[in-house]
Amino acid sequence: MQPFFEFSADVKQAMENEEPILALESTIISHGMPYPQNLETALAVEQIARDHGATPATIAIMNGKIKIGLSRHELEQFAQDKHVVKASRRDLPIVLSEKLSAGTTVAATLFCAARAGIKIFATGGIGGVHRGDDQDISADLIELARTPVAVICAGAKAILDLPRTLEFLETMSVPVIGYRTRVLPAFYTDTTSYSLPATAQDVTNLATMLKTHWQLGMSSGILITNPIPAEFAIPSEVIEPVIAKALQKALQQNITGKAITPFLLSEVAYLTQGKSLEANIALIKNNVRLGAELACSISD
Repeated sequence: MQPFFEFSADVKQAMENEEPILALESTIISHGMPYPQNLETALAVEQIARDHGATPATIAIMNGKIKIGLSRHELEQFAQDKHVVKASRRDLPIVLSEKLSAGTTVAATLFCAARAGIKIFATGGIGGVHRGDDQDISADLIELARTPVAVICAGAKAILDLPRTLEFLETMSVPVIGYRTRVLPAFYTDTTSYSLPATAQDVTNLATMLKTHWQLGMSSGILITNPIPAEFAIPSEVIEPVIAKALQKALQQNITGKAITPFLLSEVAYLTQGKSLEANIALIKNNVRLGAELACSISD
C-alpha cells in the first residue's frame, strides 16, 4: 500500500493519536461543480468537519499518488486543474501507473478509505441503477456491498432509478438507514414515497448500529441517508421535468458511461438557473456535519 499512498500531516497526526477522521471524495471537486464553487465548497466542508471534531481526509489522486488528505495548496491546485480525470475503483491501477491526477468516485473513495483504515465517509449522493437501463449499475453499489465503511449521503442521485437502486442494495445485503426519516431522500428532494427498512433518530443510535454491524464481521458497508435540509430542497414536481429534459438531451448526444453523471448534473444546474447547485452544496455540508459527529461518536 505505502508506495501508492500519501497521508497529509493532519491525517497522519489524527491516525497516530486515534482521533476521529472523516473521508471525503473528490469528484465533487473535479467533476461535480464548476470553479470557484468547487474550491469554496471543498474548503467549507473541511472546516465543518473540523468544527465538529473530526479531521477531514479529502481523498484524491495527484500525480500518481493516492492522497489521503489534501493541503490548502493541493486543494486549490486540484480544483483548477483542467486535466483531472474521473476514477472509479477499476481505474486506479491505470491512473496510478500513468501518474495522472484524478477525482475519486464514491467507489474509489470507499476503496481508498478502507485501505487507509477510515470507517466513516461523507459524500453528496451515491450512484445507482440508471433510468432506462437496469444493466447500467454504478460501481458505487458494488463497492458498498464489499467494503465495511459507513457512507453518509442525501440518497441516490435523483437522476437515477431509485426503486431499482434500493432493490439492488437489498439484494447485496447493504443496510440502508434513514437518519430521522423513514423514506428515501432523493438528493435534491428531501422525501420520496420509497420506504426504508431502518431509521435512526440520533447519532448515538446510528453509532450503535454501526458498531454492531462491524462487531458481527459484516463485509458490506452501511448506507446512511440524510435528507437535504428542507429549506434547500427542490420539490419533485419541479425537479423531475428538469431531469427528464436533461436525460433526453444526454440520449440525443449519445452521452453514456462515466460522462453521464457530470453531464446531467451540469445540465440540471443550467436548467434550474443554479438552484440545483445551491442544493448540492447545502446537502454535502449537511452530510459532512453528520459524518463528523458520527466519526466522533464511534471513537468515544
